[in-house]
Amino acid sequence: VQLQASGGGLVQAGGSLRLSCAASGRTSSIKLMGWYREAPGKERETLATFSSGDSATSVADSVKGRFTISGDKAQNTVYLQMNDLKPEDTAVYYCNSQVRLGTIYWGRGTLVTVSS
Repeated sequence: VQLQASGGGLVQAGGSLRLSCAASGRTSSIKLMGWYREAPGKERETLATFSSGDSATSVADSVKGRFTISGDKAQNTVYLQMNDLKPEDTAVYYCNSQVRLGTIYWGRGTLVTVSS
């Protein structure tokens, strides 16, 4: 499975961005996709997950109410809608996918910079 994340960039505080993560390859084996971020000097943080089977979603409490995850199964793509962005949201954002056998694949990150 290959993952291509996009949509990062520079935005002012209070603005919005939508990140996309497109999967290719053996996409039929994917059971879960998720978004994570890593800020300088901080551990990687789980943000949201999307279940390919039943489209169930989960969002971390730290971003709940501002971030939303959604998926387009036909396009094998998950999205992370980020609203009311804050400078502390500045980080490299990654997506990953977990397949039925348990292997986890990671895409290259996309940088989000929020200016104050």
